[in-house]
Amino acid sequence: MKRLLAFSILIFSSFFAEVHAQDPWKITASPVNASGYYGITVANGMIGIVSSPEPFKVKDVVLAGAYDQYGRGRVSNFLRSFNLLNMRLGIDGKDLGAGDVQNLKQELDMQKAGFTCSFDYSDKASIRYTYYSLRHLPFTVLMDVSITVKKDLQLSTASVMEAPDALKDVQNYYNEIDRPHVTISLLTSSAKSPTGKLLMCASNTFLFDEAHGTEPRVIHEMWDNNMHLMKFTKKLKAGTTYRFSIAGSSITSAHHDDALNEAERMTIFAKLEGRDRLLEFHHKAWSKLWQSDIQIEGDPQSQQDVRSMLYHLYSFIREGSDMSPSPMGLSGLGYNGHVFWDTEIWMYPAILVLHPEMAKSLVEYRYQRLQAARRNAFNHGYKGAMFPWESAASGVEETPVWALSGPFEHHITACVGIAAWNYYCVTQNKEWLREKGWPLLKETADFWASRVERNGPGKYEINNVVAADEWAENVDNNAFTNAAAKAVLQYATEAARILGQPANTDWMHVAQNIPILKMEDGVTREHATYNGEGIKQGDVNLLAYPLKEITDPKQVRKDLEYYETRVPNEGTPAMTQAIFSLLHNRLGEPERAFHFFQDAYLPNLNPPFRVIAETKGGTNPYFATGAGGVLQAVLMGFGGLEITPTGITQLKSALPKHWKKLTITGVGPDNKTFKVQ
Repeated sequence: MKRLLAFSILIFSSFFAEVHAQDPWKITASPVNASGYYGITVANGMIGIVSSPEPFKVKDVVLAGAYDQYGRGRVSNFLRSFNLLNMRLGIDGKDLGAGDVQNLKQELDMQKAGFTCSFDYSDKASIRYTYYSLRHLPFTVLMDVSITVKKDLQLSTASVMEAPDALKDVQNYYNEIDRPHVTISLLTSSAKSPTGKLLMCASNTFLFDEAHGTEPRVIHEMWDNNMHLMKFTKKLKAGTTYRFSIAGSSITSAHHDDALNEAERMTIFAKLEGRDRLLEFHHKAWSKLWQSDIQIEGDPQSQQDVRSMLYHLYSFIREGSDMSPSPMGLSGLGYNGHVFWDTEIWMYPAILVLHPEMAKSLVEYRYQRLQAARRNAFNHGYKGAMFPWESAASGVEETPVWALSGPFEHHITACVGIAAWNYYCVTQNKEWLREKGWPLLKETADFWASRVERNGPGKYEINNVVAADEWAENVDNNAFTNAAAKAVLQYATEAARILGQPANTDWMHVAQNIPILKMEDGVTREHATYNGEGIKQGDVNLLAYPLKEITDPKQVRKDLEYYETRVPNEGTPAMTQAIFSLLHNRLGEPERAFHFFQDAYLPNLNPPFRVIAETKGGTNPYFATGAGGVLQAVLMGFGGLEITPTGITQLKSALPKHWKKLTITGVGPDNKTFKVQ
């Protein structure tokens, strides 16, 4: 099986190497084939734009925090926003379609967070457009279009505003604002979410280079209730290049009390800022983000792939918010846009060490929903706070009722407490710990003290749970759940000491009596009735990292050798192999670590942009959870970084032979640089 796995990784590597240049910052698709095309996302932590193989089309516009109850599972789902960047472009009266273009090329520039599409139309023109989800303006996007003219032609362009099918009561508006120095044409739509809970709004406008009074005349056309457009025409001369832009904003009543007017206000703001200033501030914001980076020398493809993972996490998270990413981030409607342990255990650690100010948003998401977690604990007969397995806008349980993970996958409550503690460890911010970290730690510790069943010394058992390995349902004393509960009880006690708060002495008493089970051969037992079955994802091995429950290298190796043979080669999520990679590196086996580093994502890639799916051969990208796991394998495995109670340190680590050097920049609040070579 291992030979077959290595061969499949080689095939994946060879296929993508033929299609993509191994540029460290740019991922290119040329030619672009609609068949087997999986789009890549441009996002700013609030708006995600997913690419399409068809020119002047985007597949999806996804807005963080926009949920309503509809469709799958009778629970809150992500809503698609208005597709405010779709266009029609015509030359000499003919609207261009996919069959009319030659030399179609698409490219993601990760450094500048822009997606570019370029193509030729017969012998008349070369056309190029780039769109951005503007980093400095959370609800605003920009598309920049240029036409290089080879023969005299008449250009006709339409910006099309189209409502997704799930929205209802669509209202379309067109307005022109005339001032002595500017004319602003606003194409605006609003609609209600499926239950009427939210009002979703979008507005856009053209930005022209011509002086005021000489710009093209804009005309509005209403097509039907779900779609309208604004358009202009322009005669262009051979040998010239003509440029215009579209700026647009989308927002809902979940984000602003006056969403309709605010969408137009933000679009007007972008119009009067102008293209050059919008791009200047966008590029500055991304340049600041990339001060925290991972640089690999000696392996261009790994460098490109790791940077793509980092780019996606940066794109899906926003500083200064109380938003937290779902497993698929802003790449679509996967997992209904809900928030799981995927955030705290898999995505969060990489963001925490590289951008603590962004990681703060993820903990803020949980803090703002603490009251809902308290009610959830009360409903189940427990004390403290019990966080939902699937969380959306309100913080109540959003798991569909047919999934047993909702009532039983309780380890999420420990994951939230661990994330809060780690934020303090990295930032050493006692004021934050007192105001927000302590309530999270205290309430999650109180939950576990009430959750255990006290059956004698060493037998404070946690029964009837869904394990971190979700194929194990309604089992007793799951290894990860028990160890994570112990960790939270210990961290809450330590936080109380730091703050001078009276700690509940019962917390440490309970922690010292929660069992971690063993099998006869000394391997850590996944749960009380585990007998060697296949596992869906990492569980026992997480006790070595990140929980630090198991620290003896011999025990780490014993557990690793046992469980790495229990993961099927397909149908399981990507994170587990990343933990195998990290642990093998910490055991001094960098080549074995590199094997699992590749196994964690290469078989999960989809063309043409190497986007990661959840499983080997899967087709549901982008799986940010898997990216977070692989980034931890690089940062905490090959890079040796470790989060400790006094900050970030570096353990001894080693690189695979062909990696010449690993440099990690912008680490922690002090923006330190760590190197391994």
